[in-house]
Amino acid sequence: MAEPAGSSIHAPTGTKRCGCGIDIHAHIVPGHFPSYLGNKVPAAWPSMADAPPQRGLCHRHVMIAGKTYRTVSEQCWSVPRRLSDLAGMGLRHQAISPMPELLSYWMDAADAQPLLRFLNEQIAEMCAASEGVLLGLGAVPLQDVDLAVEELRYVIETLGFAGVEIGSNINGVPIGDPRFLPFFEACVALDAAVLVHAIKPAGMDRLIGPPPLQQVLAYPTDVGLAAASVMTGGLLQRLPALRLAFSHGGGTLATLLPRLQQGWQVFPALRDSIPESPLAQARRLFYDTLVFDEDMLAHLVARFGSSQLMLGTDYPFNFHDRTPLDRLARAGLDTTTAEQMTAGNARRFLARAFAASS
Repeated sequence: MAEPAGSSIHAPTGTKRCGCGIDIHAHIVPGHFPSYLGNKVPAAWPSMADAPPQRGLCHRHVMIAGKTYRTVSEQCWSVPRRLSDLAGMGLRHQAISPMPELLSYWMDAADAQPLLRFLNEQIAEMCAASEGVLLGLGAVPLQDVDLAVEELRYVIETLGFAGVEIGSNINGVPIGDPRFLPFFEACVALDAAVLVHAIKPAGMDRLIGPPPLQQVLAYPTDVGLAAASVMTGGLLQRLPALRLAFSHGGGTLATLLPRLQQGWQVFPALRDSIPESPLAQARRLFYDTLVFDEDMLAHLVARFGSSQLMLGTDYPFNFHDRTPLDRLARAGLDTTTAEQMTAGNARRFLARAFAASS
């Protein structure tokens, strides 16, 4: 898909937003949830409750297990509102996926599947209403691999999504565990991109402070461990064509990687169990740019390679990057690298979404 004449990448010396960025990390919450149709409502089945408007926007409470999990605005479900905001952020496309708490791995799979089907169809409706601006990343019940593969086929073959979002762990089991191999094999067969997002992170008992520390500190830790599990578990050796992206800049992986690489060189047990160097593997994964720091962005480029980083904003939640292109500009990147990270790498990652126009 060629960029229009006159567009300009927001290079380090530029002052103009190009309107060409592709955001691979953004979420939706539907304006309502369906009623549970079985005999006994699962405790974690979500619902919506009205909330007072804020800043001129409609707000609603997401209720889970009888408690307010998060208060969200109409930006979560309103396509016109979202498209208006994207224009101001310099974005042409945005890949949308469910708020991670809605992945519902902790439900019985038979209960979670209809909820995820509803979410996937809501995403499909939003994508259709956007006339191609929004790109779908669906949800699957990975607590049951067979059902997950079935839903994966539906979102790719029927809904036409570019891929799926999965959690960093499935009820405490890291995604590099061999039990998930059939799911990832199906992802390769269907050419589906996979975005890994933190969920129910480890280490919560080590945090001292209010609940937002889960997002601030525990999420990056869990993402880093998830990425490490993919490398130490041999997933990329088994499936070299798998396209995996890790949110929050790969979390702690950039810091863990030198130790893992050195350990691989020092300890025969690690060398025997990990056939390819951790550094080489890490440079085959994808990562978003959601690290809130220009120096860290430049570090990630040096660590993982400019071909592996893509814009990520976490829109529309409060803890999101409102000016992703400005941050790239301040990172001191050369024009080619900025262009790759603004859109080029995301086109490779979300290949299905752009196949018809390439």
